[in-house]
Amino acid sequence: MTTTTAASAPAAPPSLTRRQTNVVFVTIVLGMLLAALDQTIVSTALPTIVADLGGAGHMAWVVTAYLLAETVSTVLVGKFGDLFGRKVVFQVSAVVFVGGSVIAGAANSMLLLIVARAIQGLGGGGLMVTAMALIADVIPLRERGKYQGALGAVFGVTTVVGPTLGGLFTDHASWRWCFYVNVPIAIVMVAMAARTIPSVKAAVRPLIDYAGIVLVALGACGLVLALEWGGNEYAWGSAVIIGLFIGSVALLTAFVFVELHAAEPMLPMHLFRNPVFSVCSALSFIVGFAMLGAMTYLPTYLQYVDGVSATVSGIRTLPMVVGLLGMSMLSGTVVSRTGRYKIFPIMGTAVMALGLYLMSTMNRSSGAWLESLYMFVLGLGIGLAMQVLTIAVQNTVSYAELGSATSGVTFFRTLGSSFGTAIFGTLYQNQLGPNLAAALAEVPGVDAAAVQSPAALKQLPAAQAAPIIDAYADTINYVFQWVVPVALGGFVISWFLREVPLRDSARAGASDMGEGFSAPDSPDAVKQLERAIAGVMRRAKAEAPVSRQILTDSGSALTPAQAWALGQIHWRTRLQGDASLPAIALAHRMPPEVLQPVFSDAVASGYATTLNTDHLDLTPAGQAELNRLHAAWRRWLDTRLDDWTVTDPSDRALLDRAINNIAAKLLEEEQTNRERTAV
Repeated sequence: MTTTTAASAPAAPPSLTRRQTNVVFVTIVLGMLLAALDQTIVSTALPTIVADLGGAGHMAWVVTAYLLAETVSTVLVGKFGDLFGRKVVFQVSAVVFVGGSVIAGAANSMLLLIVARAIQGLGGGGLMVTAMALIADVIPLRERGKYQGALGAVFGVTTVVGPTLGGLFTDHASWRWCFYVNVPIAIVMVAMAARTIPSVKAAVRPLIDYAGIVLVALGACGLVLALEWGGNEYAWGSAVIIGLFIGSVALLTAFVFVELHAAEPMLPMHLFRNPVFSVCSALSFIVGFAMLGAMTYLPTYLQYVDGVSATVSGIRTLPMVVGLLGMSMLSGTVVSRTGRYKIFPIMGTAVMALGLYLMSTMNRSSGAWLESLYMFVLGLGIGLAMQVLTIAVQNTVSYAELGSATSGVTFFRTLGSSFGTAIFGTLYQNQLGPNLAAALAEVPGVDAAAVQSPAALKQLPAAQAAPIIDAYADTINYVFQWVVPVALGGFVISWFLREVPLRDSARAGASDMGEGFSAPDSPDAVKQLERAIAGVMRRAKAEAPVSRQILTDSGSALTPAQAWALGQIHWRTRLQGDASLPAIALAHRMPPEVLQPVFSDAVASGYATTLNTDHLDLTPAGQAELNRLHAAWRRWLDTRLDDWTVTDPSDRALLDRAINNIAAKLLEEEQTNRERTAV
């Protein structure tokens, strides 16, 4: 990250009423909901899709294509938002997402569906990262904590309830409605965005690491293709598979070289010198690997082995969801109160390994309650492990690396999800063929095509169905057995996580479930620092109103009404060149006569002066009082961030300038806060 980017003054958020802010937030939530939902909504529909379109060997790509495209998009679109404005990019992302949804719903082949899912992923990644950035653009910093927490929770909840919704559509309409349902929601969202979201552009033109993005995308795709095709389309020793592995290694090596020399790399290589970042990135990859891989193939097991419908298979995965969400919230609360976090990844990866092992023992006689218990155990492990990883990284990196490190951990979790789904699919397909062949040999006369569909399998007599059901159970058990060592590897790695006392800013955000899910966010250090401060303010607000405390601590003689009036004059003059009473009243949707006494009092007290009938300006005394308030906000921030250890003088200078800018923003937001109270 360059000095200019890190130290650039954040733009003041547009002056919106509380109602306008809530409408904008609903629009942003719709974008996040659609993008996060489509990561998992197809998992319960996959058996039906395969029965309809064929191409069972490419089943995992329906999920993997979306995740890989989303991973690349989140890196690229964030920069495009800085270049062209996030409102435009949000709307374009929605249009791309709708286009992919329409093509996916109308797909008549597995190949076309996979291409459509990749298009969806490009749009979905753009929606997610732009949604998080828009929160910073339009929500005042003092209120941002609760909105960020709510948006992160939406990301987490929709990610894990997607299978149930996918099952409902598959059973009661068609699997195609898993995609068509996006169209009307996205149309409403685009219309709302056009009317409600203000246009805000970054003050600094970003540098985009095109070469790094292309190289890592091609390298990751090559590896996933090799893992997906190996043993299925081609032999592991074939020239195609070996060539894919060699080519991918070469591309990723070139990626490392490019990142070492890029002006603003998408993933700075020096971050890996930080052992906490390295460990958390590896653990984030493993957590994403286990979570999405399990969630993709559990519904397949439940439909083929237990014979349940797509809807019920989604509902039957809820124990894992309950364990995951519940333990995420509980562990976050404990970390927030104690400041200790190392034990959670250690316990989480151990419990994950246990859950995966238990699930590898399931069979057609296990029973729903026992299977639910095993899924619950897996959910507990994932919830324990995933919550603290982002917090631990944010707690240890320098200010200049804050944004890059945060987005880096998220990148590895999404990449892990892609690889997990692909490797689960490879293991599944490699084992299913021989197992089904052996089962069909026991029941001659059964059409091999009939056993590809859960519905057709249910129509077979019990004696004929039993060997085939066992083949599916053994196949998916085999998959879970092979993933146990991955979780155990995470258990070993987690012991190397260094525990550092939590900063207040990190402690404040630890209890937000959204932090654990690590929804794609801005790599800009200022925005990440604002995010941390928003959590501090949210926590401090519960103890006492911060703005009243600041006014008292500043030693200013201003009344709250005078402070608001001076802030209005200062803000309007800075943004528009001059401040007039009619313009201020119009912005607040109030008659000028209502506000006249407040500004007359400021003039009478010597803090403001009237340049002519309506135009106002600050006097030296008024500017001095605003400077007092700014200094008070700066002292308040310094107190909350005094545990932010910075040894590099240049990094200290960047942090000081950023805190100074944020103090100015908080002062400017004061009148917005009072305006909303008045309205």
